[in-house]
Amino acid sequence: MKRSLAALWVFACGVACSQSVSFSGHMGYRALLVIDGVPRSLSVGSAVAGVQLISVNPSEAVIDIAGKRQTLVLGGAPVSLAGANSAGAGTQIVLSAADGGHFVTGGSINGKAVQFMVDTGATTIAISAAEADRIGLKYKDGEHLTGNTANGTVNGYRTSLAVVRVGDVQVYNVEAAVLPMPMPHVLLGNSFLNRFQMKRDNERMTLDKKP
Repeated sequence: MKRSLAALWVFACGVACSQSVSFSGHMGYRALLVIDGVPRSLSVGSAVAGVQLISVNPSEAVIDIAGKRQTLVLGGAPVSLAGANSAGAGTQIVLSAADGGHFVTGGSINGKAVQFMVDTGATTIAISAAEADRIGLKYKDGEHLTGNTANGTVNGYRTSLAVVRVGDVQVYNVEAAVLPMPMPHVLLGNSFLNRFQMKRDNERMTLDKKP
């Protein structure tokens, strides 16, 4: 018996609608996507787990799921086939090591997209002053601090971030340091990481949010 178009759509939706997809970075014509919590690297035109990459640039990726296109913003909330943004109520973050063994992922601070790099040696989240200015962070009224870096002692500001998000997980009121030197990433330090149970298995890191 032939299925009606409606039945086919229900079938396709049943397969794909449960999927959560976010855009965590790019390498040339490849996008780093997180599909149902699993990091994937897709080239333009390729597909995996029912998700096809249509195009990618440094700030967004366009995907196709069951014939419906979605635009993913770097570090933005995961989306489903229905196009609804996740509420950030997730409890697990799964990261894959990039070149050099570092764990780099897109995310957001107070709703503004940033690129994070996990740094278990950093006491707090560390942000360059230029990046803090770009995302509109009001930090200059914060407490002054002096920090030791590989380049010597620097003066910066201590501040609190209202919302820090990675994938489908949000953490609130996270301490951070804003430092004057240029930094290629926002360092995801222990003021964030301590809210999670961390497990590393070779090239994969799993962060499970503590109750």
